Amino acid sequence: MDVRELAVRDAYEFIPRIHHDRRGSFATPFQESAFLQACGHSLTVAQTNHSVSRRGTIRGIHFADTPPGQAKYIYCPRGALLDVVVDVRVGSPTFGRWDAVRLDSSASLAVYVAEGLGHAFIALEDNTAMTYLCSTSYNPAGEHGISPLDPALNLPWPPEFELILSDKDSSAPMLADAERSGMLPLYDECLAHYKSLTR
Repeated sequence: MDVRELAVRDAYEFIPRIHHDRRGSFATPFQESAFLQACGHSLTVAQTNHSVSRRGTIRGIHFADTPPGQAKYIYCPRGALLDVVVDVRVGSPTFGRWDAVRLDSSASLAVYVAEGLGHAFIALEDNTAMTYLCSTSYNPAGEHGISPLDPALNLPWPPEFELILSDKDSSAPMLADAERSGMLPLYDECLAHYKSLTR
């Protein structure tokens, strides 16, 4: 398995080898040894989530209070999506930066999003399925969002798509407003949390 660090610190793309034969194909989107080498700690899985989305559906930008935060390991078992990671950690060298990876059922790529980072995606096909492993259980009181349509971020949503958002995501604040309100994670606190995971 190959690993590539994204333009956002503490986010990684995992690229498994795919084995083909007359029956079909086989891949391992998650491999603990590759994850340990890239991140320096194991992935604790407290919850798995699975969503199915129509073409043009955007979910995010979501993040959680850190600590404890919620890290995510994401792959796409059906269809295709554009997965986007946004650095919303105040004080980070890559604050406000984003990176995007196309995930689909043929390549079996995966993306890891560390605690404190923002995450969003858009479904590129109807009935696109996304599965992600979460380091903590869902905590409504600690979950927050940033507008995926923030013009300052200028995220790479396909211009020809009719975008579909939830009411909650449509009304989420812009990144600058969220920073002023004090709702964003602090980079130093996130680093301390990552360090605690290596024990």
